Amino acid sequence: MKEYALFKGEQMVGIGTVEEIAEERGVKPKTIQFYMSRAYQRRAKSEVNNRLQLIKLED
Repeated sequence: MKEYALFKGEQMVGIGTVEEIAEERGVKPKTIQFYMSRAYQRRAKSEVNNRLQLIKLED
């Protein structure tokens, strides 16, 4: 299984699979995956300290 880390600004707020992070945050897995997209990063560019970012962890 692929593991990810979810960051809000520089603080890690979750770690696990997309499904685990989604369940913990109370959102759909597609929402968590969206945090990795370039479209989201462009939209949240001005909110660097508050934006969420999903990072894939190495195996």
